[in-house]
Parts: sequence; C-alpha cells; structure tokens
Amino acid sequence: MADKHAAADVTETVPADADGIARAAQILLDGGIAAVPTETVYGLAARADSADAVAGIYRAKGRPSFNPLIVHVGSVDQARRIAVLGERATQLAAQFWPGPLTVVLPLREDAGIAPAVTAGLPTIALRMPAHPVMRQLLEECGVPLAAPSANRSGAVSPTSAAHVGATLAGRVPLVLDGGATSAGLESTIVALRDSGWSLLRPGPVTLSALTELLGPPTPVVSAKVEAPGQLASHYSPGKPVRLDAVQGKADEFLIGFGPVAGDASLSASGDLAEAAARLYALLHRAAASDKAAVAVAPIPDEGIGAAINDRLRRAAADPS
Repeated sequence: MADKHAAADVTETVPADADGIARAAQILLDGGIAAVPTETVYGLAARADSADAVAGIYRAKGRPSFNPLIVHVGSVDQARRIAVLGERATQLAAQFWPGPLTVVLPLREDAGIAPAVTAGLPTIALRMPAHPVMRQLLEECGVPLAAPSANRSGAVSPTSAAHVGATLAGRVPLVLDGGATSAGLESTIVALRDSGWSLLRPGPVTLSALTELLGPPTPVVSAKVEAPGQLASHYSPGKPVRLDAVQGKADEFLIGFGPVAGDASLSASGDLAEAAARLYALLHRAAASDKAAVAVAPIPDEGIGAAINDRLRRAAADPS
C-alpha cells in the first residue's frame, strides 16, 4: 500500500461540490492533506489532532517548525474543547465568527492537538471560517483542521486553485477549486492577554473594529513568533520589491493603485477592499512576468490598507 504521507505524484484539482468535499474529507480523515478554499486565502488542511497529518503540512510547505499553525473549528463549542475562552474571546466570537478573525488563546491541557500545531507554545490560534466549502468540510470531518496558506513557505499566498498548483503541484494530492477567494488577505490575528490584547497580524477585521469592542491594544513586546505571518520576510514573489513607487523602472513590473496605473492595478478607483482581494493575484502575475523586479504604488495606511501594507513590507524585506 502506498504511503499516504508521501509526496503526491499528481495533484488533482476538482470542483468544490458535494463529491469533491466528500473526497477531501476522506483524505483528511485518513491522515492526508488537501488544499481547500476559505474566504481569506486557500489553505493546506490536515487534521489538527494527528502529528503525522500535521507533519505532511510542514513537508509540503517547507515551513519552519517554529512557526505555529491556525486551527479551524466548526463551532464555538469545538473551540472550547481546545482552548480556554474567556469573556472577551466569547465577545469576539459572537461579533466576528464565522469570519476572517483568528484569536490566540490558552491551550487546554486535554485539547488533543498535535504539538507541532502550536510549535511548542502554551497558546493556540483558532478561527471559525465563513466559507461554505470549508464549513461543510469541517462538518463532514468532525475534527478541527490545521490549515495554513496553501503555498510554499514564505511565498505569495494563493487566492485561486491555480495559485496552489503553481507551488504545490506534486506535493498535495487534491485541490478543491472553489473559485477566487473573496477577502484575498489572511485573517486578522489577535492575542488575548491576562491584561489587554495585541494585534499580531492586521487583516480584513480592522484595528478600529477590534478597538471598538476591546478597547485600545497593548504593544507587542516579545520578538518571538506567536502566530503565522509574523516572520519579517514573507509573502515574497521571488524578486526584489520596491514600495511607494509612482513610476516603474524599465526592469520593474509596476503594480498600480488609484492614479498610478502601472502594468496592472490593484484598484483603479482606489478601493482598498478591491485592492486587498487582488493583491496576491497581482503579486503572482508580477512573479510570472519577464521583469526582474516588482514595484508597488503607494497604498493608504488606513483600514484594510494597513493589512495590505503589512504584507507588502514583508514581501519587500531582505530574507537574508
């Protein structure tokens, strides 16, 4: 019998219909991995209670073992069996779940989660996704699913099934094609502290919306990685990236915004939500172009623009 944890010889892409979801659920329940759509980006899923299954994620992504994974749950009750949910976490869940918000919470001793998921930390990052395909998959599996972005570690995140195939072909047996993702950026991540809270990664749920519910955040003072997406160099298109460019150089693929047209535009009308949804698709296009470098027009650092700029700064960071 073939080793279900070995690299896939062929990656099959199937529609995210009832049959496709059932196939993906069986692969996951058997301890394998599958790429699945969420409302943020495509995720590389495995059952979070199996060390062997989680190891398959790390192998496929080439992911650093110190970088924890987000665990997706189908209900608040399932979240309570994994983490300690206090009053503030319950408030966040009531307002933002299901949706693109991940909350870092104390891990229960009897959670039964594979140690690699938390990278040895006493906390766990939980999210209840809103995408109907991911919700149906969670229901059919009946177990929490670890699902980081379905790409090689550090590369541009995938917002379509084609993006998954571009970096993980032969590394994952099945991709559920649910079309383009709606949010286009990874979830916002917050950590609830004994006193206060911190924004670990900006995303579709804005700082102002969180502050309205929780009050002002406390600064992140630790340099350790507490959640995905905190590495200084991340989301790279594999080429040098120059930010705040109003004109492109001869060897640059210029990603425009608003009045800066560029070779392709995040949003000609200056719509930040549209820009967020198109960001990774255009970084993929820039990576595939014949230009040696990438330039990106200025993006307002407000609302979801703060999340866009966070991803762009990491994409432009020197990985050395």
